Amino acid sequence: MATQREENGIVTLTDAGTAQVQDSALWNDDLRPTTRAEHNWSGWSFATLWIGMCICIPTYTLAAGLIGLGMSVWQSIFTIFLGNLIIMVPILLNAHAGTKFGIPYPVFARLWFGSKGAHLPAMARALVGAGWFGINAWIGGAALDTLLTAFYAAWANVPMHTGIVFMLFWVLTMVIAYRGPQAVKKLGAFSAPILAILAIALFVWAYLKADGLGPMLATPSKFATTGEFLNVFWPALTGVIAFWATLALNIPDFCRYAVSQKSQAGAQLLTMPVTMAIFSFIGVAVTSATVVIYGEAIWDPVALLAKFPPYVVLIGAIGIVLASITVNVSANLVAPARAIENLWPRRITFGVGAVVTGLIGIAMQPWFIMENFGNYIFGWLGTYGALLGPIDGIAVADYWLVRKRRLDLVELYKPNGKYSYAGGFNMKSMYALLAGIGASLLGLIVPGLSFLWENAWTVGLFVSMFAYWWLMRTDASLLTQTEYEHITDVQRQGGVQQDRNVTV
Repeated sequence: MATQREENGIVTLTDAGTAQVQDSALWNDDLRPTTRAEHNWSGWSFATLWIGMCICIPTYTLAAGLIGLGMSVWQSIFTIFLGNLIIMVPILLNAHAGTKFGIPYPVFARLWFGSKGAHLPAMARALVGAGWFGINAWIGGAALDTLLTAFYAAWANVPMHTGIVFMLFWVLTMVIAYRGPQAVKKLGAFSAPILAILAIALFVWAYLKADGLGPMLATPSKFATTGEFLNVFWPALTGVIAFWATLALNIPDFCRYAVSQKSQAGAQLLTMPVTMAIFSFIGVAVTSATVVIYGEAIWDPVALLAKFPPYVVLIGAIGIVLASITVNVSANLVAPARAIENLWPRRITFGVGAVVTGLIGIAMQPWFIMENFGNYIFGWLGTYGALLGPIDGIAVADYWLVRKRRLDLVELYKPNGKYSYAGGFNMKSMYALLAGIGASLLGLIVPGLSFLWENAWTVGLFVSMFAYWWLMRTDASLLTQTEYEHITDVQRQGGVQQDRNVTV
């Protein structure tokens, strides 16, 4: 009897399949595969999702930070554009799995690491997401702090005033996060046009204040030779790639609701690179303009906001707060909350996972990460890129090269199913992960191999991808085409069952 049904490229559980696992310890209403009716996110939903996530302060500070490191405007834009094109490849490859099988990231990870081992990549993603949550909460809180100081100067004398506002912003974000990923669609649709208008307004101000586009783009490169540029370019490129390496892993959390592969892939491919390029250009152009206007490069938008009249501070603070909440809920809370929920699906809810994520974000001291662009680009982005690159490589290799897009949904929810491997752990994925991380770490240990660490995400991805493919190419958990067709009721366009010899 078929346990899953494939219709127009989307696989869902049949009633018989659901009955087999709905009482499993690995099943709950948040982690189960989506139903056909729940595949209701159009291309516009993904477009607004990415616009809302890309127009955020970390994007601005990433672009502006490259100027501070010595790049020219065009060197900065090239680095960011290239990094976004590179990370878009694993995003779309992993998005396919979420769309086709309707599973969230922690369940997707069970395929590669096992029912228990999946906690390792899920929690690795969770820790990075929690760190990003703390960063955005700190930025949003700082914007509110600036707003209060602009309208009430005595606020600056209140003990720990920045910390107080930071906690208020933290609580506000947590309340919104309780609504879960479906609320992201509404939040993105609301915030995307507002953020776009504010970004354009900031650019127009800089254009007028700096007397034209020429002075805004006139900041020269500080590198005298190509070698000097490359010494900064390679680790900076890794930082740009790592910027969305988190979403490259947990994009199934959102694409599991897509109406089709075509709609989600087309919308993501168009909106993410384009929005990042445009807003990055605004970031570097405005930062270059501050050199002309104020005599120094102001890469922190909150610090720039403080130089405006109070009514402008109010509008700007609203934009920064909205941007911080949008990216925090969509990009930084959903995946960690799901990962924490996956630790004990029958007892831990999404809401509890969100609160734990927020607490971890505070513990990771976002105020230190944002203290200067060296901490931000080389310390924060570069280091976690070395961890997530190998996991990205394993995910892509498993779905596309090893399993060839054939999964048994029921087995994903069985504690002792075929995807539990030995005692819930797939040691082959552990070896592949260590190989990828180890290859990057050689760049920190061996003189002359620093390029390995400077390109940690890319090196780790390819090393782990190849190692995983080699170790898993004949694994017993793989489904042949015949086995897949035996458990799957495949429907043609219009709902006509495909002819095959199987009892349904």
